[in-house]
Amino acid sequence: MKKIGLVVKMDERALRKADEFEKRLKDNGIGVLRVESPAMDRNISIPKTDIAPADLFCIFVLGGDGTFLSAARWIGNQSIPILGVKFGEIGFLAESSADNLFEVAETILTEGYTTRPRMRLLVKVVREGKEIANETLLNDVVINRGALARLAAIKTYVNDSYLTTYRADGLIISTPTGSTAYSLAAGGPIIHPEVPAIIMTPICPFTLTNRPLLVPDSACIKIKLDKKSADIMLTFDGQAGLQIDDRDTISVKKADHPLHMIALPDRPYFDILKTKLRWSGGQI
Repeated sequence: MKKIGLVVKMDERALRKADEFEKRLKDNGIGVLRVESPAMDRNISIPKTDIAPADLFCIFVLGGDGTFLSAARWIGNQSIPILGVKFGEIGFLAESSADNLFEVAETILTEGYTTRPRMRLLVKVVREGKEIANETLLNDVVINRGALARLAAIKTYVNDSYLTTYRADGLIISTPTGSTAYSLAAGGPIIHPEVPAIIMTPICPFTLTNRPLLVPDSACIKIKLDKKSADIMLTFDGQAGLQIDDRDTISVKKADHPLHMIALPDRPYFDILKTKLRWSGGQI
């Protein structure tokens, strides 16, 4: 018997749809493991114990991008395919709408599917020789100063070669998938998911010539904070965070395990992009 995962946003409309969807699946002899807005530990120092069962055929996510990112963390390093169903505001990570959920699900469960791998980042934090965080991310890792903190001084190295010290409100390191998230809001470029690159986007840099930078996905980025830096947070996909200081070394590189996103036919990336960003198709 096939068993699917169902991750649902704590939203009245999403919950109603999930009830209907779950009943239909069970009526057709399909097992359902339902998780409503999985509670992720905001404190990254607490070990994660909740992980998706390896025998899931696929996972449907009914919610917005935040719910999708929670589900991606729930999958961990496993190769379980995942499909987002839009119930949020924009839903860059959603492949389907709520209106055609049943039709899409029937096709996936009876005819199969294709997936497109999405690059993820592996982030490690080492403090005085001890690893205190090890996270795999789909969108981005962000270094951010507190509301009352001074500019952060972020010493940055690429492949052990010193690049620069960003004096800024923060720094975003993102995947191509994450290029349409926080990085875009901070002035970063939009990168097609198949482009093998990592994006480094400073947040409100003091030096205006510090612009967003793309490095190859083979690069390893290392970060240290200046001793004067205080009240600095490291956040992982907006799902969890860790207070960091000058004792910490943060390393970021391409993860060994991509996320496998189910791809629907006749859904070109650029058509999705234009729709989500509400670009005009007409001439000026």
